[in-house]
Parts: sequence; structure tokens; C-alpha cells
Amino acid sequence: MKIERLYTRRIMAARRSSPIAEAAATMQRFGVGSLLVMEDGPGTEPVGIVTDRDLAIQGFASESSQVGSVMTPIVATVREEADVHEALEIMRAHGVRRLLVTAADGALRGILSIDDVVDGLSADLAAAAAVLKGEVKRDAAGLGDVITGG
Repeated sequence: MKIERLYTRRIMAARRSSPIAEAAATMQRFGVGSLLVMEDGPGTEPVGIVTDRDLAIQGFASESSQVGSVMTPIVATVREEADVHEALEIMRAHGVRRLLVTAADGALRGILSIDDVVDGLSADLAAAAAVLKGEVKRDAAGLGDVITGG
């Protein structure tokens, strides 16, 4: 399965110097579990990612903290034409649950979370289960035999 079917195209971001309370409010307002962290100033390059878990575990220990002090500075990426297996291997290798998705030219396209992968795999497994249930019903009704040949 290709990740282009799964990843989220809308990315929310915060600046490195943003207060963690502001980041938490943004996550709550938009219903997201992470924010891409951008460098302060005119640069548009991502410098990290901050998750709701980062805020809960590290951030609220000090209310004066900034996003940059609790973010994960390593941002792992995956190309949008990659398959799920490759994305999972990258997540495992980097010890992360989210990957930035990039186009062939390196342009940022979205974010892929482990939840996106699980949702996609679950949908595929549910479809396979429906096929199997149909086979069982057909076999039980004596309609399962298929004769081929010429």
C-alpha cells in the first residue's frame, strides 16, 4: 500500500520560540496531535516536531518553556510514493511515530502518523475479511466450486 493514500496533507506549525501553552491551544483548536516546528525568523525550514505527548511529559513541568525546548529536533522524512513497509522501517529506525512526507523535489507535502498507517491497514484488512466472509457463505451454500478449463 502506498502512503500517498494515507498521509495528512494539512500541516499545522509553530515557531521554535512559541510558548508551549500556545502550541497546546493550537493542537486543541485544530484537533491535531503534533505541530511542525519552524525556525524563528524568515526561514521556512522545519527544525523539529512537537507532539501532545512532548507537551504533557516535558512541557508543562515548566510553564515558561518554549516549543523549542521540548520538540524532537530530528525530523524524519519519507517520499510520498513510498509504500507503508518503507515508512514503517523509517519510523522504526528513527524511533518516531510521525514522518514528514515530501515530493520527489523535496517539497513538503504532509505528515504521516502511525495512526494513519494503522487506519489504512485496518481498512484493507476489513475489506479482506468481507471477501473471506463471502467465501465462507458461498461454501456453506454449496456454491463454492468453480470449474475452469477448456
